[in-house]
Amino acid sequence: VFRGTPRRSMADSVAETSSDQAVCAAPTLELFIYYLLGRPRGALLLGDDFLGHWQEEEDAFLFFSAPAPRSVEALVKSQPWLILVDHYQMPYHQWQGGHLAPFTVGGITIRPPWCATPTPRAAGLEIVLDPGLVFGNGHHTTTYDCLLALQLLWTHYRPGQVLDLGCGSGVLALAAAALGARRVLALDLNGLAVRTSLTNVMRNGFGDRVLTVQGRAEAFVERPADLVMANIHFAVMRPLVAGDAFSAHRFFILSGLLRSEARRIETVLSRKGAQIVQSWSQDGIWTTYLGQNQQGR
Repeated sequence: VFRGTPRRSMADSVAETSSDQAVCAAPTLELFIYYLLGRPRGALLLGDDFLGHWQEEEDAFLFFSAPAPRSVEALVKSQPWLILVDHYQMPYHQWQGGHLAPFTVGGITIRPPWCATPTPRAAGLEIVLDPGLVFGNGHHTTTYDCLLALQLLWTHYRPGQVLDLGCGSGVLALAAAALGARRVLALDLNGLAVRTSLTNVMRNGFGDRVLTVQGRAEAFVERPADLVMANIHFAVMRPLVAGDAFSAHRFFILSGLLRSEARRIETVLSRKGAQIVQSWSQDGIWTTYLGQNQQGR
């Protein structure tokens, strides 16, 4: 039974941490981003300024720390199925939605590595997180609420094995390990996200408990786990939730859902006999669910 759980807000966290320490300046890095249509093949040897490659279905984003028009043009010429759509320039903090600083969610403090001194409020658990160029700096409502859901679950039940589908920077997998999970599988289709997660796993000393893997969620949802977490697109989530493999996991945390999408997921869960223990919708746009499958009761 889950009772009497406070509903913290992102505004509460920001207000508390901003009074305790100054905002830490992220690396002074200027990003040069090239948007391609298509999938680059093979090893991308694009020079010392090349930071990484983000693939989202048929959309590719190449990140550089300096202008690289010739390198990109050469790539497109050598792989003619690629189309250069556009290019952008922005500072790193703009890509991340602002300067990143330590903040606390419940009993967990998330600290960027460039803030070297632990914050005064870090009396509980601390995760050192460098989101790099991928999703998952912890500041988005969906990630924040997933961290609340994870800690709420841990006050009543301690999952031994956890599956994180769409791990991004690895922040949720790291939180599960920090809370005490014995085995965590952190999965993402994006290779850059997997590499970023692995870096954060090793930085926090969880290499013996967190395994990072590149692959599709539907290929790994059958892996045994007490808890499955998925902060992913609705189009990927819906068939996963509707499948039998999802129901075999005792608990679930689902997020990344807009209001209309959340209602559809809730309908699927209800038909399968799953129980929603608590939901979060702090900004009225994004919804997060903590729930229990019928087979796990």
